[in-house]
Amino acid sequence: MAVLWLLLLAALPIFFLGVFLQAVWEHWRTTRIPAALQHPARFRALHCILLYAMAVGNIFEKLRICSMPRFVRFLQDKLTIKKNPEVVVTDLRFGTIPVRLFQPKASTSSPRRGILFYHGGGAVFGSLDSYHNLCSFLARETDSVVLSVGYRLLPEHHYPVIFTDCLNASIHFLKALKTYGVDPSKVVACGESVGGGMVALIMQALVGRTDLPQIRAQVLIYPMVQAINFQLPSFQQNQNVPFLPLDFMITCACKYLAIDLSWKEAMLKGACIPPGFWKKYRKWLSSDNLPRRFRSKVQQPETLAPFNEAAYLETKHIFDVENAPIIADDEVIAQLPEAFLVSCEMDILRDDTLLYKKRLEDQGVRVTWYHVEDGFHGCVVLFDKKFFSFPCSVSLAHAVVSYIKGI
Repeated sequence: MAVLWLLLLAALPIFFLGVFLQAVWEHWRTTRIPAALQHPARFRALHCILLYAMAVGNIFEKLRICSMPRFVRFLQDKLTIKKNPEVVVTDLRFGTIPVRLFQPKASTSSPRRGILFYHGGGAVFGSLDSYHNLCSFLARETDSVVLSVGYRLLPEHHYPVIFTDCLNASIHFLKALKTYGVDPSKVVACGESVGGGMVALIMQALVGRTDLPQIRAQVLIYPMVQAINFQLPSFQQNQNVPFLPLDFMITCACKYLAIDLSWKEAMLKGACIPPGFWKKYRKWLSSDNLPRRFRSKVQQPETLAPFNEAAYLETKHIFDVENAPIIADDEVIAQLPEAFLVSCEMDILRDDTLLYKKRLEDQGVRVTWYHVEDGFHGCVVLFDKKFFSFPCSVSLAHAVVSYIKGI
């Protein structure tokens, strides 16, 4: 028996080495590294590590040890959290929702600016811990009180949990601004990726609320604002670019919206989009609305597959405003606060940002646009990760700080 255990222990490193080599092979087989990317070797290494973590997580899931997302989040959370002596950090709960409060330690004679922050991660990854350093940085550099919302995630929780958690936490914070020393006229909502989409949704949900302080500005960092048109140029151009390839993105969307994965192909081809809907909303969702330089002749034009009613019935909640803030009524859009929109050239969600920018501007909303030519999805959270940081990560983090300080 002892010999058997020794053999098993000796085999484990070989097994995990094989899993890692498989992850490396998967990276080289499926991944496209854009020519404009700085430090491609660093980028490849980081992506291989992520693929390896997901592969090990899938093994653990099959062994019923834990789910893959939970395992990857565990590894993310074990990354070193930098303690900032200039910021006081407090973990709280608003009902069942965990939140983390970041307050500058220096005394002040007047109320500070407040920042509501919603992290990214595609409803699968991300947490209060993995975005701790970014929130601490925002609190220190902008001299603001930052509230980070730890909304519930997949696989245990589905639509509309992220939205309701973020909305409820935001309302709770807005009602207690004086408690946290925040100036009610200087509250900013900020989010990254799916968190950026939450900013859009929450700003719309709060329109007309006279019982709450008005949000001063919104910061949307490469947000997801629709899951309807998957044929935009950025989806074609960046479909195999880490860290949000097209297949992973639509898988996350389906799981969060409780859509069977067998309908992915119909969603990609637009077979679930009713002709009447496309005729009405094409003016907001089509690549025709993108600046000319983002409409490459290399990409295929948008051509919807024949309408499939069964696909529509199984996926019809993607057409709800709560999942596609870009199709909100003009009257709602026109009442939104000024916005700072971030897009990255090598990001599958680049065109989502550009379409939402036009949507806001067409209704008279003031928009400041920051486009990162060498940026990729998820880059901002790497701003302080030393070897795994990128120039675009640092410049983007400072651009957000500069905008917020100017409010």
